[in-house]
Amino acid sequence: MPDTKPLAEDPQAYQAKEASAGSHAPRINALRAAVLGANDGIVSTAGILTGVAGATMEFAALLTAGVAGVTAGALSMAVGEYVSVSAQRDSESALLAKERRELEEMPEEELAELTSLYVDKGLTPELAAQVARQLHDHDALAAHAEAELGIDPNELTNPTHAAISSALAFAAGSMLPLAAMLLAPTASKIYVTIAAVVAALALTGYFGARWGGTPVGKSMARNVVGGLVAMGVTYWIGRLVGLAL
Repeated sequence: MPDTKPLAEDPQAYQAKEASAGSHAPRINALRAAVLGANDGIVSTAGILTGVAGATMEFAALLTAGVAGVTAGALSMAVGEYVSVSAQRDSESALLAKERRELEEMPEEELAELTSLYVDKGLTPELAAQVARQLHDHDALAAHAEAELGIDPNELTNPTHAAISSALAFAAGSMLPLAAMLLAPTASKIYVTIAAVVAALALTGYFGARWGGTPVGKSMARNVVGGLVAMGVTYWIGRLVGLAL
């Protein structure tokens, strides 16, 4: 969660804390997977249940639809994340392998290229050459990967972690609408589920914004409005199908 204390009060402590945190990329990836999984679990499960409820309020039908939705959704999230993140990692690995080969076969040309990149970023040619040489001698691959590719060779994305976190987040997000629909009295199932979904989406929007350092109100509103639209559409589709049958 970001620190909202004015930076001028203790800039040295703030910078030390920021440096110790390391790269933000792994945290952002984990946050994205967790928020996406939880939101998808909330909206998808609530949408399935309200769609079925539009046709029938039978407990067995709602339970079957809910369990099937949670299981299929969690597995789908896991597989989707694993495939997409694996493809990203494969691309990163291929780019790093190409960079290693270039460094082995034409190191001076690569050093000149790194110098040019630092000149483009605003350094004088002399300073750029000095910085490039020092970084090149210290860890050539890391220096070139960061400057040319925007990749940290030591922090490649992990498809297994992404798949597991997405599946668990989806299942966790699904529990609240599922419990609300199954446990609420028949006459108020829809209303209780809507209230539960609004509360859950508001919470994921709040925590996602706080952890990511983004505006809280915008995140919460986006989550809640999107979820209500999805629920409304699926409810009326289920109701129309139920009436037709």
